[in-house]
Amino acid sequence: QVQLVESGGGLVQPGGSLRLSCAASRSIFLFVAMGWYRQAPGKGRELVATISSGGSTIYADSVKGRFTISRDNAKNTVYLQMNSLKPEDTAVYDCNVLVYDSRRVFMNLWGKGTLVTVSS
Repeated sequence: QVQLVESGGGLVQPGGSLRLSCAASRSIFLFVAMGWYRQAPGKGRELVATISSGGSTIYADSVKGRFTISRDNAKNTVYLQMNSLKPEDTAVYDCNVLVYDSRRVFMNLWGKGTLVTVSS
């Protein structure tokens, strides 16, 4: 069974940076797509960024130019580099991974979330 381990959240001042990581704890046969979502207090879940198996990316308008999604296939890990953070970026960030596991079973996986707080 593939499990996701998220890390990198925390408290940062406006204008600061954080890098979120989401690693699959089990062997992966094929990555389909990986992405990050977030949910701020009182708001619904929002797509932040995605990256496909071919490397194409999609970003929410609110984070374009500030956030970068990337992946390390050797480590089964997706990253979200967040620069120039704003208070409105405060949210629980959650990793979403679409994969075929080592048994070639398709899985739509979600992490448990990591809190990012942007405040002075």
